[in-house]
Amino acid sequence: MGLDNFTPQKRSSSGLPTTTATGTSARASSAGRVLPRGRQIQKTFNNIKITILCGFVTILVLRGTIGVGNLGSSEADAVNQNIIEETNRILAEIRSDSDPNDPDEFINGTQISNPNVTYTLGPKIGNWDTERRQWLQSNPEFPSLVNGKPRVLLVTGSPPKPCDNPIGDHYLLKAIKNKIDYCRLHGIEIVYNLAHLDMELAGYWAKLPLIRKLMLSHPEVEWIWWMDSDAMFTDMVFEIPLGKYEKHNLVIHGYPDLLFDQKSWIALNTGSFLFRNCQWSLDLLDAWAPMGPKGPIREEAGKVLTANLKGRPAFEADDQSALIYLLLSQKDLWMEKVFVENSYYLHGYWAGLVDRYEEMIEKYHPGLGDERWPFVTHFVGCKPCGSYGDYPVERCLSSMERAFNFADNQVLRLYGFRHRGLLSPKIKRIRNETVTPLESVDQFDIRRHPVQGSSGSHS
Repeated sequence: MGLDNFTPQKRSSSGLPTTTATGTSARASSAGRVLPRGRQIQKTFNNIKITILCGFVTILVLRGTIGVGNLGSSEADAVNQNIIEETNRILAEIRSDSDPNDPDEFINGTQISNPNVTYTLGPKIGNWDTERRQWLQSNPEFPSLVNGKPRVLLVTGSPPKPCDNPIGDHYLLKAIKNKIDYCRLHGIEIVYNLAHLDMELAGYWAKLPLIRKLMLSHPEVEWIWWMDSDAMFTDMVFEIPLGKYEKHNLVIHGYPDLLFDQKSWIALNTGSFLFRNCQWSLDLLDAWAPMGPKGPIREEAGKVLTANLKGRPAFEADDQSALIYLLLSQKDLWMEKVFVENSYYLHGYWAGLVDRYEEMIEKYHPGLGDERWPFVTHFVGCKPCGSYGDYPVERCLSSMERAFNFADNQVLRLYGFRHRGLLSPKIKRIRNETVTPLESVDQFDIRRHPVQGSSGSHS
């Protein structure tokens, strides 16, 4: 089972680009793309059209409802259908991430898309460790260690458009508030991204170009920590034991037996993982990305993944399956620097955790990070921002509310408050104001009492 089973495809002039060329012909970063003026005008025109068309549809519906006129003929029905189809087409075009009829885009007269070459994340970088080390020496005001700890950048994000389900935006807000709280308490920097840096790698693949861009743009950062938008910290005291990973460049939650013995497609979880900012990580991203471009490449890669990974359904290639396949098929090349972590919950599957929070509160305490008090609770399959999911919406939202309040109580404790219940946004006072407030700081401030995880097994 090797990567020789999968060959990145090239596209025709009407297909999707599959690489970035080097040198002067290299495609500019997606972050620098701008819509051509003609496209901007077209978008404005479409918005005007949709307003007019929606007005026509409204008039037709009203006429049919109140019985004015005779719209029962087949001709009238055909007109109605055409208007509805045109409205839907324009809506889809406006809401889409890209227009398949767009010509290749240009910046300053230079073409930034080449349809005839194989996809990569960007120009090949081969000397990053040396370049980064020299940069750090030349810029001591940006140290890679802060207070004796490696500088960490937590990265998360969500689609640039509003959620399909309006309440989803509210829970995205809760999730980012939760991450900001944790980062503030533990001296971690945070980036929340709303932009698609590379439209080839949309969906679950969008994290790859973002991680690469942040590595290269922030050489002072030692670790890039990706966390999905639907994951929350639920142990606000626990800290990742970074000293444990001195000889490793990728830290990811998983189980070696599922990975190597069963070759399971859920052996690892890419909802929360850490990459060291180094040449090895850039090389792994380069090897990981070619299965990701949307369209035929991703579809064909999905067939390879389904054929080689146990239990994987038949669907297009996803980033998690692709990483597992890469690590299995090129084990000697990568696994020496990969730490498969399971001594604490860098990823904790929500369905087995959220109903046990009261038991955890009664028996245990924050700072454990494992099944007794999970470090991260990840709502896999819920998709609060989408119009569908693998679980009932009500169950997902109530579980996310419980997880948020469970974590928020740990933050509010310093201020003398907690939620009235794990399903209640309302809070209540748990201790009175005092003339000696610093005693409360010494006793309850999480920053004064962080707990690092202990050593555990890995592959």
